[in-house]
Amino acid sequence: MDRNNQDLKDEIIRFCRERGADLVGFAPVERWDEAGEVPPEFRPRALWPFSRTVIVMGIPMLLPIVETTPSVLHKELYTVVNRKLDTLAYDLSRFLNGNGYASSFFGRDTYANLKALREEPMAAFSHVMAAKYAGLGTIGVSHCLLTKDFGPRVRFVSVFTAAILPGDPLLTEELCIKCGACAKCCPKQALIMHKDSVIGNYDKAACLEMHEELVRRRSYPCGICTKVCPVGEDRKLYSEKGIQKKYLREAEALAADPDDPAYSSWTHIRKWGNLRDAPAKDKKG
Repeated sequence: MDRNNQDLKDEIIRFCRERGADLVGFAPVERWDEAGEVPPEFRPRALWPFSRTVIVMGIPMLLPIVETTPSVLHKELYTVVNRKLDTLAYDLSRFLNGNGYASSFFGRDTYANLKALREEPMAAFSHVMAAKYAGLGTIGVSHCLLTKDFGPRVRFVSVFTAAILPGDPLLTEELCIKCGACAKCCPKQALIMHKDSVIGNYDKAACLEMHEELVRRRSYPCGICTKVCPVGEDRKLYSEKGIQKKYLREAEALAADPDDPAYSSWTHIRKWGNLRDAPAKDKKG
């Protein structure tokens, strides 16, 4: 089906925004080859040879709920956002197929469980890299993609399409300010900053260990690195004086006084409806 590529791109953006996507970006598949950062077998054309453009959609994680992590409330938000993303990607794929452009989508996580990640700590496709190549953000110390609108508090899904669409410009300005909050607040010290690069060292095993603990408590994912990051316009909407100091002293303050009034709203949500310890059968296993 012949159609002006920009017109089709505009129609896709409208389609996605009407169905709840806050961010939409377009990455020609050649960008993976040009950058050379992703191993060849993890690139779009290796996964689906008809791929010509990857359309990346993002939906934010709401900051006030992210701040309660680890909590069941945070887990529920994570589930809702993931479900909306997969539905959106499926609907967009059907829309494009119906208009004569062969398309398919790649779900957001695509790993069976944490045991699978422990055995092989990679997913088949990286939405973080896809979002970077679609001009939606830059990668920070935490290895998360930082966006102008939401910092790292956003989740992504990707649609592979045979349609050739104009790519969005890559962001050339690093959004990460290297404040070190993600490294300082990580409960497993899984992040180590570099002096001469933005992206830090990332201990996947340590991070996975934290997630395994939270899965047993039914309060996953961790998300502390996304919680404390100061980047994002959402900070203006949810402005709170002294919030960074509050983040940095949280672990120490609650260790000294679990009822510290400065954290009462977060600790209340963590207390009620949450498993404080792993279920007995999980402990035995």
